[in-house]
Parts: sequence; C-alpha cells; structure tokens
Amino acid sequence: MQRTYHNLVAWQQAIKLAKENYAITDRFPTEERFGLISQMRRAAVSIASNIAEGTARGSKLEFIQFLNVARGSLRELETQLTIAEELQFTDNQKSLRICIDEMFGLLNGLINSLKRSNPKH
Repeated sequence: MQRTYHNLVAWQQAIKLAKENYAITDRFPTEERFGLISQMRRAAVSIASNIAEGTARGSKLEFIQFLNVARGSLRELETQLTIAEELQFTDNQKSLRICIDEMFGLLNGLINSLKRSNPKH
C-alpha cells in the first residue's frame, strides 16, 4: 500500500538529508558516538518522521504542527553541524548545508500552502 507522504517532495528530501547526514557522521571520531553523532542522526531522522506522522493526523492544523516540529529539528541539525565544523570533526559541509536550506524552503512552502487552504489557521 502506497503511503501519501511518500509522494511529498519534502519527505523525499528529508530522506536524502538523513542519508547524507549519516554518511558525514560516519567519519566523526568514535568517541562522539553517543554525543554529536547520536544527536545529529536523531535530529535528521526526526525531520522525515514528523512529516510522515503529520500526514496521519486528523487535521491540517495537526499536520502543520508536525511540520513545525520537523522545521525545529532541521534547525537543531544545522546548529549541530556548525558545532561539528567548529570542533573540526568535519570540513565545511556545503552539500549538507544546501540540503538543509532546500529542506527549510520545502517545509515553509508546505506549511504556507496548508495555511492558505485552511483560512481559519
């Protein structure tokens, strides 16, 4: 059975972002396994997960709430990436930053679209 969230570009991009994040954190020092690696992976997985969970909710308002949570996780990931770069665990991750920026735009667009289709919000 096809899930409707699979068709959402935002969800597809979130999966791509999570995979790229996993590849990057694989190269972090092993002592960060329970630190930044774990936090960054959870934040990245949370983005796609909240998009999917939001589609299963009963209303557009609930879906918007889950998209806002996804957007928060995205900013969390962005901050953690900055910390990893500052600690020199990784070089400048331009490709992941581009993915983050695209993801933020997709989430904002989806939220705005849902708000326009539900004028009471």
